[in-house]
Amino acid sequence: MKIRIATRKSELALWQAKHVAQRLEFVDGVSAVELVPLSTRGDEILDKSLQKIGGKGLFIKELESALKAGDADIAVHSMKDVPAAMPRGFCIAAVLERADPSDAFVSRNGAALRDLADGARIGSSSLRRQSQLKALRPDVNVIPLRGNVNTRLAKLAAGEYDAIILATAGLHRLGLESHITETFSPEQMLPAAAQGVIGIECREGRDDLATILAELEDPLSKLTTAAERAVAATLNASCQSPVASFAEISGDLLTIRALVASADGRTIIREVVSGARNDAAALGRSAAEKMLANGAAELLRELVG
Repeated sequence: MKIRIATRKSELALWQAKHVAQRLEFVDGVSAVELVPLSTRGDEILDKSLQKIGGKGLFIKELESALKAGDADIAVHSMKDVPAAMPRGFCIAAVLERADPSDAFVSRNGAALRDLADGARIGSSSLRRQSQLKALRPDVNVIPLRGNVNTRLAKLAAGEYDAIILATAGLHRLGLESHITETFSPEQMLPAAAQGVIGIECREGRDDLATILAELEDPLSKLTTAAERAVAATLNASCQSPVASFAEISGDLLTIRALVASADGRTIIREVVSGARNDAAALGRSAAEKMLANGAAELLRELVG
């Protein structure tokens, strides 16, 4: 079987698609793999915030259109960009082994976050990062930052920002890890659901593909992804909401940490839940329900209002 992979055109998206292609070439039943690079509205509109133009789902709608039209067989995504509620007729058929899930702090002059001057300009368009950053350093100014990884690094180098925050996994995948000044621990900045995970999407009912893609599935990543995405789904949160979740597995035990925050970082509701790892999604839902009972819904409503 020949498999066509729909992908965004950014350097990181292409790296991820090529990585999946290389893995597929070693799976029985795959005769050839072809990349189908596509432009998405999320990539094209860089002068407006994602919240205003429709959220991170804009990065994948064109890829799903290609799947629906039969122009591609699968789509490859950064799972942190995939909405918790999948559109009807589509599914995540496999998730790969998780890379480093942390967020990376990249400063222009190599200064750590604690050493930046008062009022320093830090680039990030993520409310999740902004809220946790403001909790660590209330004095800094968080300024919107859009574009691919290299574009963001170029804006930093040009002096538009004193520092920026990026996903550690993306920098490593592009060989740009030398730019990292420090990485945030989960205690400092809890990552987005499934950050560092590459996911493969296809149309439901493609049993021929499901059998092949199952060969790429990482069982631990599948569990942590299910737990973390269940948090966002239960909260009815979007990829842009100040919601974070991070699951870790030790033996048969899964522990998930989650939070919901105000944009200014002054209010943060946290929860930790542990249980049998095979109950991953239920544990994620439990963490979310406990945060809802402690006021998470009100925090999220304030952002919309």
